[in-house]
Amino acid sequence: MAKTLAPPPEGPSPDINLREALEERYLAYALSTIMHRALPDVRDGLKPVHRRVLFAMRQLKLDPGSGFKKSARVVGDVIGKYHPHGDQSVYDALVRLAQDFAVRYPMIDGQGNFGNIDGDNAAAMRYTEARMTEVAALLLDGLDEDTVDFRETYDGSEEEPIVLPGAFPNLLANGAAGIAVGMATSIPPHNASELCDAALHLIKHPNASAAKLVELVPGPDFPTGGIIIESKESIAEAYATGRGGFRVRARWEKEELPRGLWQIVVTEIPYQVQKSKLVEKLAELLQAKKLPLLEDVRDESSEDIRLVLVPKSKTVDADHLMESLFRSTDLESRFPLNMNVLSAGQVPSVMSLRDVLRAWLEHRKEVLVRRSNFRLEKIARRLEVLEGYLVAYLNLDEVIRIIRQEDEPKQELIRAFKLTDNQAEAILNMRLRSLRKLEEMEIRGEHKELTAEQKALKALVKSEDALWARVSEEIRDVKAKFAKSTPLGKRRSSLSDAPVVEFVPIEAMIEREPITIVYSAKGWIRSMKGHLGPETEVKYKEGDAERFVLHAETTDKLVLFATDGRFYTLSCDKLPGGRGHGEPVRLLIDMEEGREVVQIFVHQPERKLLVASHDGYGFVVPEEEVIAMRRAGKQVLNVSGTDEAVACAVVQGDHVAVMGENRKLLLFPLAEVNEMTRGKGVRLQKYKDGGLSDVKCFRLKDGLIAYDRSNRARTFAANELKEWRGERAQAGRLPPKGYPSGHKFGGAFGAP
Repeated sequence: MAKTLAPPPEGPSPDINLREALEERYLAYALSTIMHRALPDVRDGLKPVHRRVLFAMRQLKLDPGSGFKKSARVVGDVIGKYHPHGDQSVYDALVRLAQDFAVRYPMIDGQGNFGNIDGDNAAAMRYTEARMTEVAALLLDGLDEDTVDFRETYDGSEEEPIVLPGAFPNLLANGAAGIAVGMATSIPPHNASELCDAALHLIKHPNASAAKLVELVPGPDFPTGGIIIESKESIAEAYATGRGGFRVRARWEKEELPRGLWQIVVTEIPYQVQKSKLVEKLAELLQAKKLPLLEDVRDESSEDIRLVLVPKSKTVDADHLMESLFRSTDLESRFPLNMNVLSAGQVPSVMSLRDVLRAWLEHRKEVLVRRSNFRLEKIARRLEVLEGYLVAYLNLDEVIRIIRQEDEPKQELIRAFKLTDNQAEAILNMRLRSLRKLEEMEIRGEHKELTAEQKALKALVKSEDALWARVSEEIRDVKAKFAKSTPLGKRRSSLSDAPVVEFVPIEAMIEREPITIVYSAKGWIRSMKGHLGPETEVKYKEGDAERFVLHAETTDKLVLFATDGRFYTLSCDKLPGGRGHGEPVRLLIDMEEGREVVQIFVHQPERKLLVASHDGYGFVVPEEEVIAMRRAGKQVLNVSGTDEAVACAVVQGDHVAVMGENRKLLLFPLAEVNEMTRGKGVRLQKYKDGGLSDVKCFRLKDGLIAYDRSNRARTFAANELKEWRGERAQAGRLPPKGYPSGHKFGGAFGAP
């Protein structure tokens, strides 16, 4: 049978503005996320799910000294009564509160598999058991004494606390993290003893500076330890503004082995870093040869962390090895600080360290006042009853007669002895066996004690100083329980101003291997593995040929000198591989069109270079000054018009040999050439036609060596060169008899 559809509603449908509807609903969602999921309350440091877990455990009487109960029982009560969300999310929250590597001061004592630092999940909730710790007991202490307000649960069947009394500084001690809509919070854990010291100081000095509080709370104290690498100024600024961050490094030590060998042992890793993923990342980088100083990594952890890092060789510097690992792995991580919390459980705001501590202290004072008023009400009711008992004791026979004979004994007792309704009710509810013990002295003694307590509590509530003194006592008790001398209270994270090693040389980051660099006549460059000999055949593209071939290592820097007077720098490990013909050098550097490479060489920072232009100008420049940090190179020799750089020679010896395109040779002392870092230089040789062809530095007493096209050397002694010796900027004369043909000195770059 076909289903009949309901008729449409009569009348026109109301118009809805889609934009307004979306804004309204999204705002409601955002507020719900901020208030009920992501941000903790500044007073007890808890989010609603954590607060409900602890409250449910209290209702189940899972106190620190009691027995354990199944986690499933706790989760069932939480989602059934207080937190209508998925059971897995609630169980995950419960598990985290029990993990001593995730929470600095665990609030749940777990029995069973609650996960580990490797990232393994906890066992199912039907297998694990839980009860509260002393920290949770402190947070809940006084909950039944009207210290906080309650509200109805989601279905209105029960009540739950809006906030916990919070005798423990939980927000800063255990930290918090959460992402809401448009805002987030990230608070690292701290040492409870230090927080108590800062709170006590703030009670005595309400206007204490942030710098003073940082002296008492020097930085976070992570459950997994580690070393915090931040300056005191940076930490002070972070705590003063509520925003910042902390760099955390693994703790390591150098372990000596036989025969001079050694290894690194990591005993603590940064907070929230999973050990298994850290080891996996190290292994991946090792496989990809991105950790040239590291030979092997082993995980020898049992209950304590023990990661063994084996260096490539015993000559490796341990600090350099660790610095390279800190830069490339999670052995160093950054934990952000963003103290965005709910102030008074309503308004999200970023608070400073002082603001957070002050909010907690104000909450503790309010809890004390409400607790005192609750006790005063109980004392007043008890005193009222005791006074009624005293009247009954003094008139016992008449009281018994009224109870036995009167139709309305309660009203008759009130009329006869001027009692209150509560007093008459208490007398009527007395058991006969109590009459024997109801002695006047006991009643008066209890009455006196309660009157004195009542007087003291009234004085306490009225005195601001007395209230803060009592709060101070409570904080001192908490500090004593979690003192640094206790296993739980001992500081785990140490602080260091700055890294021990500020700079890691490039050699420490690159695997050192021999290579041969080949640069062709048409400007194609490549690196081939190993140091190839002259007998090795190197293939070039058709129409191309060899121009420069030199030996180097992957850790070296390659320097190129171009006709525009610029020096360019390339890392040898970044050069194109030897397969194929390489790549055009213009893909690696930004060299202008029409410019060519004059010379290439491996950088040696202790050397000096003599650079010269076609017009015959030049100067000496330290080689460490020619290194370029950009693709565009570094201008050193200034050239203009048709002039261009044509020569670059290593400075060695005491004389300079200059040869022009006219094949005239001039020798003069090296001291006549200026040393500069940039410029045009001084004239080296004078020309009527053409320009400079080549320059060379040499030691006069060793003679001048020139090479022919077959790379055979010919040496000219000092006494053979008398006629060519002169002063800088002269024209020179044709070379001596027997000098190789051409207008170059020949030989390898840097050869004498």
